[in-house]
Amino acid sequence: MKLWEIINKSFGSYNIKGLYIEPTYWQAGAIIILIFFLLFTLARLRFLYVHWSLGHHALAMFFWGFLLALIIEGFLIIGGRTMLTEVIGWKNVPKPIGTALDAGRAKLVDVLGVTDEIPQSKAGQKPSYQSVVSDFQSLSPEDSDMVKSFICQP
Repeated sequence: MKLWEIINKSFGSYNIKGLYIEPTYWQAGAIIILIFFLLFTLARLRFLYVHWSLGHHALAMFFWGFLLALIIEGFLIIGGRTMLTEVIGWKNVPKPIGTALDAGRAKLVDVLGVTDEIPQSKAGQKPSYQSVVSDFQSLSPEDSDMVKSFICQP
C-alpha cells in the first residue's frame, strides 16, 4: 500500500495559462517510457525505409553544400551583406561583428581583385522614388530609350 501512495503522489502543481496540472510520478514515468518508445520506433523506421549512412555520397554532399554556401557568402559579402545578417534580419549590425565583416569583405575583395564593388552606404539602402528618377534622368538618350522599351513594352 505504501508503494501505491508514493506512485500516486504529485510532485508539484503547475499553472499553464489558467490550466492547472498536477502530474504524478507514474505519469512522469509513463511519459518517459513513451518518449523512449517513440524515439526507438522512429530510429527503426529510419533504418528500415531510408538506410541513411555517412558513406562517400553523404560526405560528397556535405562538401558540395559547404562549397556552394561559401560561394553564395562570397557574393553576398561583395554586395555588402552576409547570410548571417540576412537570416537574422539585422538592420544595424553590432560594432564588433560589423568590423569583422568589413575586414572579411576587404580581404575577399583583395583576393578576388574586384574593382566594381557596391559602396557600403548604398548596399543597405532601398532606392526611393526620387533616387530612381534622378538616376533615370542622368542616363544617356540611348540608355533611357532602352529602359523605356524594357519597362513599357510587353
